[in-house]
Amino acid sequence: MASSSSYRISFCVFVVLIVMASAQLSSTYYDTSCPKALSTIKSVVHTAVAKESRMGASLLRLQFHDCFVQGCDASNLLDDTSSFTGEKTAAPNNNSARGFDVIDTIKSSVESICPGVVSCADIIAVAARDSVVCLGGPSWTVQLGRRDSTTASFSLANSDIPAPSLNLSGLISSFSKKGLTTKEMVALSGAHTIGQAKCSSFKARLYNESNIATSFATSLKSNCPTTGGDDNLSPLDTTSPNYFDNAYYKNLLSNKGLLHSDQQLYSGGSTDSQVTSYSTSSSTFSSDFGSAMVSMGNISPLTGTSGEIRTNCRKTN
Repeated sequence: MASSSSYRISFCVFVVLIVMASAQLSSTYYDTSCPKALSTIKSVVHTAVAKESRMGASLLRLQFHDCFVQGCDASNLLDDTSSFTGEKTAAPNNNSARGFDVIDTIKSSVESICPGVVSCADIIAVAARDSVVCLGGPSWTVQLGRRDSTTASFSLANSDIPAPSLNLSGLISSFSKKGLTTKEMVALSGAHTIGQAKCSSFKARLYNESNIATSFATSLKSNCPTTGGDDNLSPLDTTSPNYFDNAYYKNLLSNKGLLHSDQQLYSGGSTDSQVTSYSTSSSTFSSDFGSAMVSMGNISPLTGTSGEIRTNCRKTN
């Protein structure tokens, strides 16, 4: 009984902390201090995505990988230092995470008009939203006012970012630890309607799993052989890889989820009905995705006097 009571108290404290932190964020945070911040970020993102559509998925992914490690604090942008190993070389990010140069360009542009005002953490959040819109997806109101961390965690990046090998229970648990519901997990997984994955992240599914459409598996094997080719890329959504829509969920209904973790969302479990709903209603998916992104953006932000506003997103001041 004591342990159960302690768990409830700890969980309540966690929830209160999340609510307190998110309450300090505001959609109008820069209206006075840097009124051109959002338009400046949008301009750079649009240019980058127009040059390479894949960059939209990369910038969106940066926010996932930021918020799941230490909260939404731009820790994943920090380079290694003599005092800590950053997150860029952790397994989920190494030779995989992209878009750092675009964030650098945004930061330089914003610094030129409002020095020391806009955080790298907020830039990540706004760039993710603008990337989705660029690729035809929904918009949402980004809450702002995050500050930047002065450290990163290589170990947490390895342990807390959901792996493509996770089963449904593991996915639910991974998101729950961050205060996100199962419904939000399924909605956020829809980010895989854009972007690409390395052969190494889905090879095991391709050759060892039975709940994958035969024609789909065959079409991928030439680019992802049993030996070698681990860095070869395949789109997460083969239907419309450069357009943010609900095709990802339609693919799951046909056993055409690229990653093991993708197909787990439609595998006879508790999330099947939600996948079916999103597959038939793009508006429902769009609405839920935007709401879930706001929730994710509220994970343990640094506010007030915590952290700092980095001048260079790659290093502390």
